[in-house]
Amino acid sequence: MLEYRFDTQLLIEGENLSEDGIHDYITQNIPGDCLLAVGDEDLIKLHFHTNEPWKVLEYAASLGDLFDIVVENMERQENGLQG
Repeated sequence: MLEYRFDTQLLIEGENLSEDGIHDYITQNIPGDCLLAVGDEDLIKLHFHTNEPWKVLEYAASLGDLFDIVVENMERQENGLQG
């Protein structure tokens, strides 16, 4: 069984975005692992494994427009089911 079930990926488009600021907020406030926040001050690609993807989406939506949102259940994938 996986500790964190949901692979959460999305793009954030906004202004004055900060990779470090996003990374620090998520690490301090949302349990999970495998966090990547890469990009520039206008566009950030976010990848995170968590059991609470809605918290990631809520936070990211406060920063700008979200698109290319993917939330996959890795536990289902591990069991050979559609993710």
